[in-house]
Amino acid sequence: MEFIFYFGEVFTFTSFGLLLLGTIFGLILGATPGLSPTMAVALAIPFTFKLEPAQGLILLGALYTSTVAGGAVSAILLKIPGAPANIATTLDGHTLAKKGEGARALQVSFLASLFGGVIGVLLLIFLTPVLASWALAFGPSESFWVAILGVTIIGTLGGGSVVKGLLAGCIGLWLSTIGFDDILGTQRFIFHSSLSGGINIIAALIGLFAIPQVISMFAKGRQAQDMEVIDVKPHPLVASIRETIGSIRALGIGTTVGSIIGLIPGVGGQIAGLVAYDQSKNFSPDREKFGTGHPEGIIAAESANNAMVGPSLVPLLTLSIPGSPTAAVLLGGLIIHGIFPGPNIFRDYPAVVWPFINSMLIGQILMCIFGLMIAGYAARIARVPSHIMAAIVLALAVFGSYSVQTSMNDVYVMMILGVGMYFLERYGYSAAPLVLGLILGPIAEGSFVEGAMIANAQNGIATYFLTGTLNMVLILMVLASISYSVWLELRNRKAGAAS
Repeated sequence: MEFIFYFGEVFTFTSFGLLLLGTIFGLILGATPGLSPTMAVALAIPFTFKLEPAQGLILLGALYTSTVAGGAVSAILLKIPGAPANIATTLDGHTLAKKGEGARALQVSFLASLFGGVIGVLLLIFLTPVLASWALAFGPSESFWVAILGVTIIGTLGGGSVVKGLLAGCIGLWLSTIGFDDILGTQRFIFHSSLSGGINIIAALIGLFAIPQVISMFAKGRQAQDMEVIDVKPHPLVASIRETIGSIRALGIGTTVGSIIGLIPGVGGQIAGLVAYDQSKNFSPDREKFGTGHPEGIIAAESANNAMVGPSLVPLLTLSIPGSPTAAVLLGGLIIHGIFPGPNIFRDYPAVVWPFINSMLIGQILMCIFGLMIAGYAARIARVPSHIMAAIVLALAVFGSYSVQTSMNDVYVMMILGVGMYFLERYGYSAAPLVLGLILGPIAEGSFVEGAMIANAQNGIATYFLTGTLNMVLILMVLASISYSVWLELRNRKAGAAS
């Protein structure tokens, strides 16, 4: 119950102000099609440099939480999910809105998000210290295999193709080696003087997540002006509260599915929402109503994708394995503030980690309150033409990259990586495994070098890295994650060929 003692840190003037700011901006950004939670968090990281680590993480956590919930606004009113996590919400949400009950759909959406989000953060609070104490047994060899496991899991489950996911992860690992070797001091892959300091992780995050979206939005031109925004007519909030609480089956299924999927690294909110929707439909006596504007469909999907947020940070904080692409960006934010997630994080940084987690719990309540207040207005942000929104995001990306080290080299690196990622995405490659390879590469290399030095004084490298219960378990998990994804891809190809 140590976390209770750090609640006061959240209510200081600066921290609570940042929590409010992150929540409101997150809802607006989430309601804007094309601006994903991952990109929103990546763009915000440079603005946290001057803040205390806990305050910076509070801002990033508020953005993460509220952008996921805010994505339901455009999903309901525009039939365009604000983020992949809100895809399932469009199925019943937009249909209900077209019937003139947009306010009812938005209200049950935010109330379900609140329920799922609070349960998810409570799991984060109570599961993380347990897993951290278990992970204390990890040495350099186990840390090396955990880093490899992180790359393989998100590389194989994060995208549609196993080969492309693993290749993207390998590209990220290679990018992490650019610069000077910290141990031997030798140059590695420095093709230009601007790369002598290596690739700055924040510039890379902004480039890989923001620039492809900017190019896509420029390509859309003025299409957004033709979007139809459904007017939101008043609906009694009390009736929506009763309806949400009365849909306990959909709430329970959505929250359970979201919490479990959040704990599995690399799966993300998109899968959580779709699986929860499907299971809620299967267990409902009114399954024929799903797809016709049934509130239970919205409740299941939104409670799931918000319940996923908290548990997705459990493997991040204890093992440095992000549970979602947005959590991977948060990992970059933690490292930039000098905080290295791992088994000792609660011992070394309690004054940072607990206020951050507590703020996510309070942020869920603020998200629901402000979401209900501004949802109808936030959707109108979508009427901003794509080329204007792209120009704003591009300006933020350039400013954010430059401000990291006040260096134009970081801007060049950001742009080159972003343009390259845009073309890679057109061929089915995902930025998430590439980023994870870039972030986990130094951890894997450092653990391997440290382990090799220990192994040379003992029984050799092979014995050190390939024996022992924990090493064997982690190696089997690496093989299992790849094997499962290969099986899944082959099954999908077979199903596609049959259809």
